[in-house]
Amino acid sequence: MKFLRNYRFTLILLSAILLGGVAGIYFGPKAAVVKPFGDLFLNLMFMLIVPLVFFSIASAIANMNGMKRLGKIMGSILLVFLFTASVSAILGFAGTSIIQPIEPSDIDAIKQVMSGAEVAEETEQPSFLTQLVNTFTVSDFHLLLSRSNMLQLIVFALFFGISTALVGEKAKPVADFLSAATGVMMKMVSLIMYYAPIGLGCYFAAVIGELGPQILEGYARSFVLYLILTVIYYFGFFTLYAFIAGGKAGVQVFWKNAITPSVTAIATCSSAACIPVNLAAVRKMGVPKDIAETIIPLGANTHKDGSVFGGVLKIVFLFALFGKDLTSVSNILSILAVAFLVGAVMGAIPGGGMIGEMLIISVYGFPPEALPIIAVISTIIDAPATLLNSTGNTVCAMLVTRLVEGKKWLGQALKLKDREETA
Repeated sequence: MKFLRNYRFTLILLSAILLGGVAGIYFGPKAAVVKPFGDLFLNLMFMLIVPLVFFSIASAIANMNGMKRLGKIMGSILLVFLFTASVSAILGFAGTSIIQPIEPSDIDAIKQVMSGAEVAEETEQPSFLTQLVNTFTVSDFHLLLSRSNMLQLIVFALFFGISTALVGEKAKPVADFLSAATGVMMKMVSLIMYYAPIGLGCYFAAVIGELGPQILEGYARSFVLYLILTVIYYFGFFTLYAFIAGGKAGVQVFWKNAITPSVTAIATCSSAACIPVNLAAVRKMGVPKDIAETIIPLGANTHKDGSVFGGVLKIVFLFALFGKDLTSVSNILSILAVAFLVGAVMGAIPGGGMIGEMLIISVYGFPPEALPIIAVISTIIDAPATLLNSTGNTVCAMLVTRLVEGKKWLGQALKLKDREETA
């Protein structure tokens, strides 16, 4: 009974996803008829993303106890993100070395399948500095009110929170408002989540119905390779990270609270849509509020281990397709580096891989026709990639807490939770 009480919502959500998947396989493309019910859930979640990200980050920083703690948190986040993304890139390349994502016999068939795809007209590429400016800033305030500019919104929220903290006592009403607004947004999330089983079940049915035939075609090898990497990284490395963060207790706490974020990630294929769920999960894991509300929104947009795997897979796929050398040290290092960048620039929304794909083509000088080729790979790996991208941020939050709070952080968090439940 205690198990059912603790995992009731997770079991309901998982059952809805499984039923949706079965319906998608059985009805095929006809399952798209229920997609609007899934879109409704996604739209409700996306509707909250901009204010939730702004209030949570700005509030966490504005109410932080001193700039020294902020610096320690941001430094720890950077260290953890760089470490886990590097591990992903190396593991991904090792996987493609053992299991080739494409055989020579598949090349002609793939080119024939993609020959009718529409390719965007080649446009003049902006300079690196221009791209850098556009990545972190927008030209007008109203552009921040879109999930398409999440990284720019995060930069604005960081500056707003820091400025509020620096003003001090005079800005306390602003800090209190930010804190209260964050609480209101999280309550809205909890209300919307009552609809999650229906919405996610319908959305997943439509996705499986649409992708089923594609997965069985020429890209099956790449999909299977990616699934193998996903299983290894999800169960093996996430467990290792949780152990590093909190020992055996850390592993137990992580897996007790990781199911709901994982199911949501698979169903929505959107790291952005998972932000509210991940925030709630890491708080249950004992991660302090200021760390949780900084790393989760930031990680959804800049830290994507699953996309790093995908970046390696796409680059190796194109190297084989166009006969480029995969054995030279310089090419291997470039693959790891570009895959790392792909994980940082890809969008946190369904189908957000287009930015990363354009980066790959631009860096290596592949023809524009290569874009639809790797776009298919992006589509079929979207669900497991989002699983690693999104759920990975929760275990990273535990690692950051270990660096900021010390090795006894989890024991103290669990004791505080017990006292709150007893009270």
